[in-house]
Amino acid sequence: MKRLKRFSAFLGIVLMAGILGCAATSKKESTGEYVDDSAITTKVKSAMLGSSGLKSTDINVETFKGVVQLSGFVKSHAQMSQAVKVAEGVGGVKSVKNDMRLK
Repeated sequence: MKRLKRFSAFLGIVLMAGILGCAATSKKESTGEYVDDSAITTKVKSAMLGSSGLKSTDINVETFKGVVQLSGFVKSHAQMSQAVKVAEGVGGVKSVKNDMRLK
């Protein structure tokens, strides 16, 4: 009987650690948020590939909790604006942070 209680307590601790380990914090995403952000990043990159006038290989896309960060180099302010507009048009994007630079 003692072993059963110890085993139950141990199992409860392991389960709680697993649940709390997947919880989101202000600097860390939950597992679900990570998957959502990965999907948003993929959608933004695909939209940029389909947009004429953008050299999407020079633009890096990262997403954290729905906020898309664009970085890299573009040739003009027009390309910079176009990249931001394309990213803003993707579903699930809360905001876009523009860290791109002109070549």
